[in-house]
Formats: sequence, structure tokens, C-alpha cells
Amino acid sequence: MLQGVAGVVLGIVFWAVIAAAIYAFIHAALQRPDAYTAAGKLTKPVWLLILGGSVLLAFVLSIMGPVIAACAAGVYLVDVRPKLLEIQGKSR
Repeated sequence: MLQGVAGVVLGIVFWAVIAAAIYAFIHAALQRPDAYTAAGKLTKPVWLLILGGSVLLAFVLSIMGPVIAACAAGVYLVDVRPKLLEIQGKSR
């Protein structure tokens, strides 16, 4: 029984990580390219490559893929996204 519960929990975590990484990718794609350099962050194409690649790796690699996707999405959402919103005057 515990194996079934653990599998369900890991499945929920996996899909939550995928959803966060896809949201981060879409958000990154919708931002102005000059905002990245103004914020002192990596360029827009680099972030799109990192986030898109991490989503693909999450499906290809069994354990490390979702970990990589969670780290990439986490860095973008916690560090880069607030700076971009601040630069563009959209911060809350």
C-alpha cells in the first residue's frame, strides 16, 4: 500500500514541476528581450533554451530530469521573473 501512495505523491510532484517549468517557459517567451539585459540576467534565448531543455529532460531522464526542471524553473521564477517585472514596471 505504501508503494502505491508514494507513487501517487511522486506523480503529483512530477506534474507540478512540469507545470511550473512550462509556466516559466511561457512567461520567459512573453517578455521583452531587452529587459533581460537591463536586469543583468542571461539573454532571452538562453533562458528559453534552459527552460525548454529542462522540460524535455524531465521526460527523458527518470530521476534527475524533474530535479533539473525544478531547479531551472525555480531560479527563473524566484530570481529572474521579479527583476524582469520590476524593469518593465509590472511589479506588484
